[in-house]
Amino acid sequence: MADEKKIDPDFSVENYMDSHYIHRSNWLRAAVLGANDGIISVSSIAVGVAAATTTRDPILLATLAGLVAGALSMAAGEYVSVSSQTDTEKADIAREKAELEEMPEEEKLMLAYIYEQRGLKKETALLVAEELTAQDALAAHVRDELGINEINRANPIQAALASGASFTVGGILPLLVALLGPLDKMEYLLYLFAVVFLALLGTVAALTGGSSVPRAILRVTVWGTIAMVLTALVGYFSGVNI
Repeated sequence: MADEKKIDPDFSVENYMDSHYIHRSNWLRAAVLGANDGIISVSSIAVGVAAATTTRDPILLATLAGLVAGALSMAAGEYVSVSSQTDTEKADIAREKAELEEMPEEEKLMLAYIYEQRGLKKETALLVAEELTAQDALAAHVRDELGINEINRANPIQAALASGASFTVGGILPLLVALLGPLDKMEYLLYLFAVVFLALLGTVAALTGGSSVPRAILRVTVWGTIAMVLTALVGYFSGVNI
């Protein structure tokens, strides 16, 4: 008879659960979105202006304005978006609480039905529903009926700060290129560095989130290239010389 596999005495369920990538999804999404938008938006503005001018000041002014406006817009937009999501979740939780008070038996059967659909036998599903209801009925329904848990619940302030700060970091990179790079062929230099920055961002995001690095790099560089090329064409064909 084979020996039973022993569990490591240092094993911790909490630490094991925290090791999953999904726990990073909320802040990682906001940070990657902000940095990606910062690089693409500010670089695109700089490329568009550089295509229509031979002096540095207009490029720097447009780039700095795009950086400040973009960072504030990203932070405000993320805060409003996540706050709206949070308000909806709170409304659903309040409704669920009222339903538990008005028809507790029906709600318990609903919980049992959910577990049965997930693969439990009817008797087992009802037993699980009874035990969870006795422990914390509202928490069980919020988690299993509404699908709301601590992993996917976003914090508006956290999301706004992550998005605004990451946009600023991403936008500073093309600003430095516009400030320090030679004016000759500035738009090509901005594009080259933007692609490099996007590739690095894609790599970091993929490694942090446990996804494919080549796929992440391809995704951000292709869409970044499309945005910058279209903006450069606006500068070239605008007929305006700054």
